[in-house]
Parts: sequence; structure tokens; C-alpha cells
Amino acid sequence: MKVDVILGLQWGDEGKGKVVDVLTPNYEIVARFQGGPNAGHTLEFEGQKYILKSIPSGIFQPGKINVIGNGVVIDPALFKQEVEALEASGHMLTDRLYISKKAHLILPTHRLLDAASEKAMGDAKIGTTGRGIGPTYTDKVSRSGLRVGDLFHNFEEKYRQAVQRHKEKLQPSDWESVLPGLEEQWFAGIEKMKTFQIIESEHFINKHLAKGGRVLAEGAQGSMLDIDFGSYPFVTSSNTVCAGACTGLGIAPRMIGEVYGIFKAYCTRVGSGPFPTELFDEDGQQLRDQGREYGSVTGRPRRCGWIDLVALRYTVMLNGVTKLVMMKSDVLDNFDTIKACVAYNIHGETTEDLPFDISEGIEPEYVELPGWKTNMSTMQSEDEFPEEFNNYISFLEEELGVPIAIVSLGPDRAQTIIR
Repeated sequence: MKVDVILGLQWGDEGKGKVVDVLTPNYEIVARFQGGPNAGHTLEFEGQKYILKSIPSGIFQPGKINVIGNGVVIDPALFKQEVEALEASGHMLTDRLYISKKAHLILPTHRLLDAASEKAMGDAKIGTTGRGIGPTYTDKVSRSGLRVGDLFHNFEEKYRQAVQRHKEKLQPSDWESVLPGLEEQWFAGIEKMKTFQIIESEHFINKHLAKGGRVLAEGAQGSMLDIDFGSYPFVTSSNTVCAGACTGLGIAPRMIGEVYGIFKAYCTRVGSGPFPTELFDEDGQQLRDQGREYGSVTGRPRRCGWIDLVALRYTVMLNGVTKLVMMKSDVLDNFDTIKACVAYNIHGETTEDLPFDISEGIEPEYVELPGWKTNMSTMQSEDEFPEEFNNYISFLEEELGVPIAIVSLGPDRAQTIIR
């Protein structure tokens, strides 16, 4: 069988967690392939709201195995908090959550390095979440990182050597008063991690596929934050595109099946970086308020704007998307007019291709479509969709060249219509 992939097509926060949860019954394994605890996936069902940071979003479906893959970076202290919060709500994870030996560990000093780097950059800062993701991936690429499997191989010595390297890059004031407390929480998290199955995840997943099993690969962040193809340097530190599923899980490209590309019916971004369709008016605030656009992990307000089809065409191409999933369609319920950016005007020239630099000089060219002015949040089938919304779907499918297979009409898993 093949590995189906779910990933975001914009700047993250598209609602991937909910879709993973909805689709998980069709698979035996859900595997997260990149990112770290800076990525918050929010799920709502049966009157409860859950925020996942490192744990795959298939964890709530009974009888399914969830794997934290080798491409993920893990903070043991935050992992422990996440696990204990889920266990307190009645979700026992020990028999359904596996961790890759090759996943890299976020050390307490990685977080201190992250904070120091952002402070030093001043106004030019990237706008990270400060959770040590970037420094951890830096150590990974420089071949000096610690992996989960190192817990069983001279770990104390490796840890102290890594911390000493980090201290040499910091001022004593950056770590002297805070590091002991961070380490206490971190080592408690390490002990919690050891209660789970720590596996050779690439063998585990490929053996399952060889037996005809089905795997769903879950990405974090969004394609426009990809380290190679995103709005560099305002990006994350990993490959968020479909190719990242191969390196982040150890599967061959020929094993990729369906690619579900998830996007909002409008567009958002958190932190610094270019955003051509960003709105600074009442429409932007209405999108933020109606869509509850505040970070599930950080609480930061998200920047909001109209949908950007130039960027979406680009990420559909990069990922080889076979099915589209449109989220938060209901957020547009009260708009008289919906706008969609179909091209960029750059210094008087029009282009439909995403340029090398989108940081300045871009004027979005919009198409206007009539709104539907209908509350869609309680609709149960696409037969109930208003004509104007069907026209919006058809317009997007024609522009993007891929069918919209799933439409979300609210945060709850029940508010999902599969077409």
C-alpha cells in the first residue's frame, strides 16, 4: 500500500489536525514527519478542545498507532506536559504512541540559544516561537545533535558535551539562573519518554506497508514556511513539503499515494515575513475575530488576508497535490464580497508565478466574487451549499487544477463534509 500525506499549503495554521483526526479511521498508522512543539494542532469533538504539539493528530481514534517520526524534534519537558494533559482527560497513550530513535532532542540550552539569537537580531528577527526548534535543526545539520536513541548510549556524557558547546555561545547571564530549573523539567520529561515504545520507525513503517497496511503522514506548519521553498528567511527549519515525508519517515518517493493539500478559504500568517494579501482594515479584523485567529500554542494574533492563489498554485505544484481540503469556509459567511488574489503586479508587470522575493513591490490583483451571506456551520451535506459558495468552490478548483474533496464548516470534527 501507499503512504497518503496531509500537509498545509499556506503559512501554517490551516487546520491539519482536524482533517487527520477525521481521516484516521481509514489507516492503521498515523506518522508525524517534521516540525516540533512550535506547531499546534487543535482538535474539537464531543464538546472538548485539545491542542497537540508533538503528538500526531490520530491519537484520539481508538486502535490506531501514532508515530513521532525521525524528522520531528522533541522537547521532553513539553512532551511530558502534553502527555499528562491528555492522560488527565482520559486518553491513555502508552499502547498507541511510538517514538523514532532517530528523532532529535531539543535541549534546554537550545531554547536559550533561540531566545538569545532573536534578541540579537532586533528588528530583523525571524519571529520564532522561542522553543529551540531552529538551534536543534542547526545541531542536526552540523552533526552534533542528540537523538532519542542516544538515551541508551552514553547519554549523560553526550548531553554534557552538547550543553558545554551551547554555553560557549551564550553569555553567563543567559543561562546561569534559569538552566537548573529547565534541566530539572527536561530530565523528568526524559523519564516520561522512556515509558513509551522507542522504535526504528523507518523499519516499522516500511514493514507495515509491505504487509498491505495503510499509513497517513502528517505534516506541520505550511508549505510557504518550507526551509527551501518558503518565504526565506522567514521560514521554519525543516522541509514542510511532501518530499519531507520521505526523509522524515524513511519512505521511498514511489510509496507516496494521495497528497491532501489543506488551505483556508482565506489566508493567515503568524510572526514576521512577507504576506502580499494581508489586510489592515475592518475585513482583516473580521477574519481574525470570526476565525478565532490566535495561535493555539503561542496565543499570538494571526495576520489575516484574502486567499492568495499565486502562492497556492505554487505549493500545489511543489507537493503534487491530488486532493484539496478547504478549511474555515464558514468564516466567510458574513461577507458581501469575497476577494481572491489571482496574480501579482510587480513594478507594472503582471505574473501568476511566485517570484524569488515576495517581500516588497507586490500589488495583488484581485477577482471579486459575491458572498453567500448564509450560516453554513450547521450544514450536513453539500446539497445544502448556497449557490454562491458552490461558485466559489468551482472558481478555486479551476484556478488550482485540483478537486476540493473535503470542506470544513467549523472547528468540530462533525462539521466536515466529504464531497
